[in-house]
Amino acid sequence: MKIEFTKMQGLGNDFILIDDSEGDLALQPEQVRFLCDRHFGIGADGIITVGPSTRADLKMRIFNPDGSEPEMCGNGIRCLALYARQRGLVTEEEIRVETRAGIMRPRIKDDLIVVDMGEPELSGPLIPVNLPGKVIDHPVKFGGTAFSITCVSMGNPHCVLFFPPDQTLPVEELGPVIETDKLFPGKTNVEFVQVIDREEINLSVWERGAGRTLACGTGACAAVVAGVLNNKMGRRVLVHLPGGDLRVEWESDNHLFLAGPVAFVFTGEVDVWGISKWNKW
Repeated sequence: MKIEFTKMQGLGNDFILIDDSEGDLALQPEQVRFLCDRHFGIGADGIITVGPSTRADLKMRIFNPDGSEPEMCGNGIRCLALYARQRGLVTEEEIRVETRAGIMRPRIKDDLIVVDMGEPELSGPLIPVNLPGKVIDHPVKFGGTAFSITCVSMGNPHCVLFFPPDQTLPVEELGPVIETDKLFPGKTNVEFVQVIDREEINLSVWERGAGRTLACGTGACAAVVAGVLNNKMGRRVLVHLPGGDLRVEWESDNHLFLAGPVAFVFTGEVDVWGISKWNKW
């Protein structure tokens, strides 16, 4: 089976976008892993399919490199917005996109894609985290070391930790430990935050099902929410990620807005015939 695709990236957070206008594309986990592999496949932090919706203008499904399907992706939906506009799938400035986290509303504004990311969820059981109530500055141990965590859902779960600006961040060592800790029944994304001042932070993210990435839109939003809740930053923050900068604003109506650039990389065609069959042979 041959699939036409478009490769896009938002601050180095890269995705394979596939037009599923008929709504009948059924990628198998083995095919997802093959396509995302940077040596044997195309290479990406995830696959996004763009299909029809009965509730919105379009429907977005996203698949992690390990084959799992998360609820939302901030940078991914920003890529989808430009993709949909360029391909003539939509004509309005603001687009309504159905996701597993609900209806999201990205819009194209000059050279930026701005997304209304909705309201953060702070209730532990709904994030989900195996803790009652709000999980803010909560003491916990990972790998025998004590940390304070703040947990937020932006449609997907996040665990936020703060570190001094001059400390080397233990992303590779601690990220997979926290992601799979029994405290998080659905696993979690992990944010490593260094506060520069109340309007600027450095952020590195270990993404659930993907590992360390150059940028994460929902992670940037979760980091700002955690920063406000811990009185470490204001509600409008410039977020520096390894791949570039995002702007996050937590408005008075409790909605978060995420803004940043995206870009096309290349288009092509790939054959995934026999991938599942070969892996089972």
